[in-house]
Amino acid sequence: MGKAIVVGGGIIGLSSAYYLQQSGWDVTVLDKGDFSDNCSYGNAGYVCPSHFVPLATPGIVSQGLKWMWNSKSPFYVEPRLNTALISWGLKFMKSATSKHVAESAIPLRDIALLSQQLYEQWTSIPGFDFAYEKKGLLEYFQTTEKEQHSHHAVEDAKKLGLDAVMLSAAEVQAMEPQVQLNIRGALYFKCDAHLYPQKLMKGLLTILKQTGVQLLSNAEVTGFEMNGQQLRSVKTKQQQYDADVVVIATGSWSREIASMVGLNLPLMPGRGYSVTLEDSPFKLNYPAVLQEGRVAITPMDGNKIRFGGTMEITSINTPPRMKRVAGILDAVERYLPEFKIPMPAEKDIWYGYRPCSADGMPYIGRVKKNVIIATGHAMVGLSLGAGTGKLVAELANQQSTSVDLKPYDPQRFS
Repeated sequence: MGKAIVVGGGIIGLSSAYYLQQSGWDVTVLDKGDFSDNCSYGNAGYVCPSHFVPLATPGIVSQGLKWMWNSKSPFYVEPRLNTALISWGLKFMKSATSKHVAESAIPLRDIALLSQQLYEQWTSIPGFDFAYEKKGLLEYFQTTEKEQHSHHAVEDAKKLGLDAVMLSAAEVQAMEPQVQLNIRGALYFKCDAHLYPQKLMKGLLTILKQTGVQLLSNAEVTGFEMNGQQLRSVKTKQQQYDADVVVIATGSWSREIASMVGLNLPLMPGRGYSVTLEDSPFKLNYPAVLQEGRVAITPMDGNKIRFGGTMEITSINTPPRMKRVAGILDAVERYLPEFKIPMPAEKDIWYGYRPCSADGMPYIGRVKKNVIIATGHAMVGLSLGAGTGKLVAELANQQSTSVDLKPYDPQRFS
């Protein structure tokens, strides 16, 4: 097949490397870090076909403006004079329509179901245990507004063939008898699953090493050598690597890397935070989203529990805002009054940057003769990871793709 260079060592890059190697490519993965600290580690671990609504939705902009001055709010855009941010923001506002939401549902469902099917296949790989559980996902609500929203979401899900039901507070309480819930009810997506991201990433790295994929850390890409529409090699500070195909899967850094091959990619980093209790005194049986609080809670890998949230459109150089973490923990206690979690030390708080496209849809596609972009997955990067990797390999092999890639075209804003 030839030499494939994958730039980026998160779940999208590693999944791409896996499927490229499986189909006969000689694969090298370049990571600017050491493969251990990217956005794929600290997320909620959801594999969620239920997330068929893109980030750009009607009302999100006005809601964001209302939250602008609240240091604990779950959605925040840091105002700054930055051309890329302003351009992204204008495109985002233009995309936040009901029509866009309706058009995005099937493409988001299709790639999520493909990805879920592939993760389920991975569970049968000997020695690859990533604590995968298909228990579904509960979305708790406390207000009549979110209850009505949930009724609509159930109808939309059913139209898409996804298994979703409404539950009363008593029905949810029966599923979680060991904890007191302060909710009106919940929307239950039976189609969802979850896993433990640390085990997934470490296991995938092990498999790649065993199958001869070269994993090069501290290899930040500084440029590309082009020959017309063909990319010849990838440059790092240390070395130059010849390539027959190059995959750009650099998450929140993808705008800068894509510009090196002449592509203007509207993309902004969206910072999220999480706190993981390794040996949790609190128990939950099912993963849950707190709808009004915009917080995700995942019991994972036995006795661990993770609380995550916020979408902070900010510069990657802005120091973390720990009040956002206080906001996450405050929200948890409003729904689960017994979950009184003290504010952890800063060293025990995880934060990372999700790559947010200008319309909430990923960017997956070929942009030059031999350059493939795979980024912009926002909060569903892990959920769509395996599926995206498979699509990248199909593109590299010039095969027909498992899902229609037109909605994810990286050049759709050009």
